Amino acid sequence: MIVNATPNGWEIIYHRAHALLAAQLGGQWRSQDAPIRFYETLAAISHHDDLEKEWEEDLITEAGAPKDFTLATKKDAEIGISKLDDLAKNARYRGRWVALLISMHISRLNEPSRGNFAELDKILDEQLQNQQRWRKELGIKKEEVDAAYAFMQWCDRLSLILCQQELPEDERFLEISKGPDGQRYDIMQRSDRSVIVKPWPFQEKQFTVKVEACELFQTEFESSAELSQALQSAPIKEVEWIFVKS
Repeated sequence: MIVNATPNGWEIIYHRAHALLAAQLGGQWRSQDAPIRFYETLAAISHHDDLEKEWEEDLITEAGAPKDFTLATKKDAEIGISKLDDLAKNARYRGRWVALLISMHISRLNEPSRGNFAELDKILDEQLQNQQRWRKELGIKKEEVDAAYAFMQWCDRLSLILCQQELPEDERFLEISKGPDGQRYDIMQRSDRSVIVKPWPFQEKQFTVKVEACELFQTEFESSAELSQALQSAPIKEVEWIFVKS
């Protein structure tokens, strides 16, 4: 989960909600430059974090605060290995294209940890084999797949910038990443709170995206069970951003 401090407690955004926001952003991309198999690609984006089941995990830090996903420990990583396998297998039920993109996402995030766990190495080897097989079966060139995955990464990164409240102050630009066209894109929030992206990659000149967040008015918790219960009953707010072409 994504955890942001507030004056009175915490704002919690579930990873699946962040993934849905990423798909919303991707759906706004200019149609003439959209990646191949566009709607299937959006499905992959919206489901790429389905392995995250915050309600089943160790949710708090040693200090009793909600644990942001960036604070994952080695133990968390070990527990998460079996979830990677489940994510890869479950994606197959949405089709080979969705499975291919999610498999590439698993590879990108976890290849740096190759050699740390034998079980992880086995899963990573399987992903590389699957990716090669699915590209061949689908008859799609590697560069087309790479462009679609770059699009997926771009949407994921932009969603995280928004959810983690990383937009700089004072109308300063922040790099998002390179898009599927190899072009670098930057984001900036103006003084009126509207958001611009340069160069503008979207179909419409203005649009709004939203994500749901839980509001907690308690700073510390005795256990993950207590936090989980608090999240179930917490008020929910919509956080929105208005994108405007400059």
